[in-house]
Amino acid sequence: MAETSNSVLDNDYIEALREKYREERDRRIRPEGEEQYLAVSGKYAEFVDTDPFTPVTPREPLHDEVEIAIVGGGWSGLVTAARLVEAGATGIRLIDDAADFGGTWYWNRYPGIQCDIESYSYLPLLEETGYIPKEKYSYGSEIAEHARRIGELYGLYDKVVFQTRVIECRWDDKAKRWILRTNRGDEMRSRFVVLGSGLASRPKLPGIPGFDDFEGKVFHTCRWDYDYTGGDVNGGMAKLADKRVAIIGTGATAIQCVPFVGESAEKLYVFQRTPSSVDLRGNAPTDPDFFKTLEPGWQDKRRENFNNVLMGVPVEEDLVNDRWTVRRRLVERMMAQGKVPDMQSLMREADLEDFAHMEEIRRRCDEVVENPETAELLKPYYQRFCKRPTFNDQYLATFNRPNVELVDTSWSHGVERITKNGLVANGKEYEVDCIVLATGFEMSTGFKRRIGVEVAGRGGVSLYDHWSEGMRTMHGHSIHGFPNFFFVGLSQIGVGPNFTSMIDGVCHTVSHIIAEAQKRDLEEVEVTAEAEQAWIETIRAGTPAVSPLEQCTPGYFNNEGQASKTVSNYTSMLYAPGCNAFNALLAEWRANGEFAGFQFRRSNDQGGQ
Repeated sequence: MAETSNSVLDNDYIEALREKYREERDRRIRPEGEEQYLAVSGKYAEFVDTDPFTPVTPREPLHDEVEIAIVGGGWSGLVTAARLVEAGATGIRLIDDAADFGGTWYWNRYPGIQCDIESYSYLPLLEETGYIPKEKYSYGSEIAEHARRIGELYGLYDKVVFQTRVIECRWDDKAKRWILRTNRGDEMRSRFVVLGSGLASRPKLPGIPGFDDFEGKVFHTCRWDYDYTGGDVNGGMAKLADKRVAIIGTGATAIQCVPFVGESAEKLYVFQRTPSSVDLRGNAPTDPDFFKTLEPGWQDKRRENFNNVLMGVPVEEDLVNDRWTVRRRLVERMMAQGKVPDMQSLMREADLEDFAHMEEIRRRCDEVVENPETAELLKPYYQRFCKRPTFNDQYLATFNRPNVELVDTSWSHGVERITKNGLVANGKEYEVDCIVLATGFEMSTGFKRRIGVEVAGRGGVSLYDHWSEGMRTMHGHSIHGFPNFFFVGLSQIGVGPNFTSMIDGVCHTVSHIIAEAQKRDLEEVEVTAEAEQAWIETIRAGTPAVSPLEQCTPGYFNNEGQASKTVSNYTSMLYAPGCNAFNALLAEWRANGEFAGFQFRRSNDQGGQ
């Protein structure tokens, strides 16, 4: 793709683009915000309660006690468990509702599923496992296989209870233990609890009128029904040859699965509210000589390099060098001109760079899509990071197929209603046999709804009451009033696009604290109210009074355009200096050995370390 220079975008054109961005945003705003989505409960619980891949194995309820209960078997739980094993902690149990490790990579098996971060940075514990990813961007089956590899290497298959969902964690003040209740009738007791339920665990369901009236097949992409479609993650869905299919959503999931459904279905309608920015993928097999050149610590170095490039920090070499890291062009130009990129000038130039980059993305639509009207509808008019960027080399070309039709719903705020025979958009009914919900996951709804686990701490206080005015933690993982309880997620930690890099410091730190507590035979470990408040003030100090995401097109990054009106969106509660700075802060905290901000209690202790 040819590069667009900032110089070809004159001031008048940039101002016209700014106005275009505002117009495109405003006509997509819906006053109900996040309330436009259905909660995955009651009659809609089937979207998460069923496993189309593995039959549930009957077992008797467990009534026992362990030292450490980790809720979640995805990256948050797996990496924390691995770090606990490395730290010498004992009595670990993982609990997950899937039938194997992997979290979202267990459930998401839609055709074409692939990670959008390069595999050498994204797949955790590569050095520890000695694994070499097959390609620069791994497909879902390889990622799920790597999760199993971690489970095997660290002996976690002997420490896990699968096909079990934790529904409540309640602290017993007298026994100094957590009581975990599950959907299988279990009542487990645990000294420590790590909640690592993940960011992408609760599917988002569109609250379209008539949702229950449709008489055809409906499923969410995180529970892909290959019995209905035929084929597998590589496509070949022969059973769709006589089917009319509707895909609702055009985010990262749809970008990957649309080409495969387009190849197989008799007719495919893609219902779009907001187009994604679709950049080149350019995947390639791993050079067999690549890993021979690597030295110990290479993965951390590569991750840090990636984060620095995205933050605009000058580096000697862009190690990842892909379409994520195009901002390096900006830094290189400034350095070549003898300019030291201070933050103010960097932000000003980055704004211009963003317009130029998005012009490249829009021009690619014209270059690939043959129908000019369709090409125009596929163009994203917003800043690059208003929505998560996507990368695919087949998606745009799929709209050149005669059996594929784009249905833009931006003027009607989405699909108007569902009937027994199909969907209505822009006043027209589209009759289909199957509706595929490529609508993503709940990432900015209320904490209780999103996490899906009742949590009650000291004195029976609900975690969600404690967070009623916003999340409260120290370093994103520890909560006052919730002793021996740790949270591994994306809120109040360092910002970055690579999930596994963002949580790694937290996983190290949580395992460090628990291992130390076991070594000292401590009964309770709890962050102080003062330390929790100090971290809140740190987060707030780096958060602008008016979120820049407020000006973005609606999506989960800005709570459907209401970023400043809610307290639940993780993107508004991140450590502003970024992922590298946050992980360095945690590493220093661990190294000094003081456990600053924590109270350690033994039996009958009143507090202190």
